[in-house]
Amino acid sequence: MNARSLVRSFAALAWAGALLAGEAAEEGVGFNGATSYAVVEDGGAFDLDAFTLAARVKLRRATDAQVFLNRGRSGSLFTLYLYEGRVRMLVEFQKGRYTHANVAPPRPGVWTHLAGTYDGEQIRIYVDGELKHTAKAPGRMPASKAPLYLGAAEQGERVLDGALDDVCVWRRALEAHEIAESAVGKTPADGLVARWLASALEGTAWRSTPDARLAAVYHANPKPVFLKASGYRGIWYSNQPQKDEYVYKYSGGLGTYCAKHRPFAIYAPKVNKTFFCYGGTDPDRRTLLHMVSFYDHATGTVPRPTILLDKRTTDAHDNPVIAIDDAGHVWIFSSSHGTGRPSYISVSTKPYAVDEFERVLTTNFSYTQPWWVPGRGFLFLHTRYSGGRRLYQMTSPDGRTWSEPALLAAIEMGHYQVSWRQGSRVATAFNFHPKPRGLNWRTNLYYMETSDLGATWHNAQGQKLELPLTAPDNPALVHDYRAEQRNVYMKDVAFDADGRPIILYITSKGWQSGPRNDPRTWTTARWTGTEWDIQGHIVSDNNYDMGSLTVDSDGRWRLIGPTQPGPQRHNTGGEVALWTSTDKGHTWAMERQLTRNSPMNHTYCRKVVDGRADLYALWADGHGRQPSESRLYFCDRDGRRVLRLPPTMTAEAARPEPVE
Repeated sequence: MNARSLVRSFAALAWAGALLAGEAAEEGVGFNGATSYAVVEDGGAFDLDAFTLAARVKLRRATDAQVFLNRGRSGSLFTLYLYEGRVRMLVEFQKGRYTHANVAPPRPGVWTHLAGTYDGEQIRIYVDGELKHTAKAPGRMPASKAPLYLGAAEQGERVLDGALDDVCVWRRALEAHEIAESAVGKTPADGLVARWLASALEGTAWRSTPDARLAAVYHANPKPVFLKASGYRGIWYSNQPQKDEYVYKYSGGLGTYCAKHRPFAIYAPKVNKTFFCYGGTDPDRRTLLHMVSFYDHATGTVPRPTILLDKRTTDAHDNPVIAIDDAGHVWIFSSSHGTGRPSYISVSTKPYAVDEFERVLTTNFSYTQPWWVPGRGFLFLHTRYSGGRRLYQMTSPDGRTWSEPALLAAIEMGHYQVSWRQGSRVATAFNFHPKPRGLNWRTNLYYMETSDLGATWHNAQGQKLELPLTAPDNPALVHDYRAEQRNVYMKDVAFDADGRPIILYITSKGWQSGPRNDPRTWTTARWTGTEWDIQGHIVSDNNYDMGSLTVDSDGRWRLIGPTQPGPQRHNTGGEVALWTSTDKGHTWAMERQLTRNSPMNHTYCRKVVDGRADLYALWADGHGRQPSESRLYFCDRDGRRVLRLPPTMTAEAARPEPVE
């Protein structure tokens, strides 16, 4: 009898047995998609030359990344999981090298048997006992005692939204006919390390056979543990390598990246603190950590930052942003680059505190821009990957109940946007990615705003817009840069003393780093009440130099950004300078250069919402051409004082270090 016939025969017997038993075992062990997990803390028994993983799985949904069994960090040891719409059996077959076999996901609501084997040469993945895919992987999984997680990558990460039953690990690669038998519950005993059945769950102990010492501790709804980091360290990241001396399209210390994430810092007058978040990392720079902290203006100190979560990537596109509601609760929106990783919304358990958070939503969104509108709730602008980078909005009165995503703009291959809030007004400015070239030829400039939490949108002239915008020539168009063959890189939005919008962006001749695409011109488009006044005089040497624009009550414009050449010329960032304009951007004067003789480029200067004079902008540094450490900085409004957040802390609080 072949494997397929064997599966069908055993399936018929199993179905008859389930009917007789009233399907009592069909419920499995449930996981809630957010916090629940089971773990064998000492994973030494799973340090194997060859092995087989198997589980019966029933999903509520088959969209977000979810883990069935896992050992190690992302891309290490082994994982049987759902990722980017495929079930994967991943094995680190040599130190630092991994690959996977993958298959289509199971149907939600249907029990499915998944199994993966590794024999030192190949990975094989089976669905309901049938071999579906193989991948070459010659070598041996690195030795480790890392824990074995069931139903999650680790606590609170990629948690299964569904149920598990009959979870098995063998110390050998099972043959095809043995997988077929295990798919219907006839479990081969030879080489079985552990087997967990739903019927063996007793409280929090999920007892395994044959060895009760391998019992997993099942956490149905555990209280998260929020650790404190030993100092302030930013993530280093690079994108799109170039085969020249500039190495990357953009790169460096990108803890406050990207321009399309905002805000990173908010001043809270009730407690006289500036709360901020950033993309951090561990001392070995192995992963992106979402970090949350505050600056106490009364004491001039910062606490050790809170590690909200490990994003299990080094991609700074997954950086977090921050919001504060009317009650003082701190909200963190944890983004994702595309659809391969989950995104999260978390809220502090206490007002004006960052020690503990509750996760309220696990979903997927990118380029994250949440705006709390006082007395109204959230207007959440973001991007979703669906036929390009499309702009969406969601609304919520409380951060817990959300509207369905509503499409705002989908012109050709998509957009990048920046936004800002003034009172009940939220304004967004964006470019578009033309077909067939896409995002590296981003061009044109658009603007629209809303004053009713996204119920209606209009252009600067007050004309109501019919959404979504789908044509390049539409009433939101500010300037046709495609006709001039100029790229447009979005930086910021501000409002002048009369409440009229100003858009800050850089134009250039092309996407590659290096002098061939100079000049990179910092440009402003200001709405005069009747037309857009477009001016550009400041130049710098990289498309991804990013600064922030603010306007004083007396009408003086302030621009803080890395406009001056840094030690890695023509790479992202440089030396930070303060520029001012008293004639609405027609001329600029550099009042002060804030950093000098730096060993690494400074990048992505971010303004503070309602910023105080003593903490006005936040940024990071990093080497432009090779991986490096990254430190965090902030400055005052007049650029007279630059402080570095302490990279290493021995006490619970410390003063930032002055930079001479």
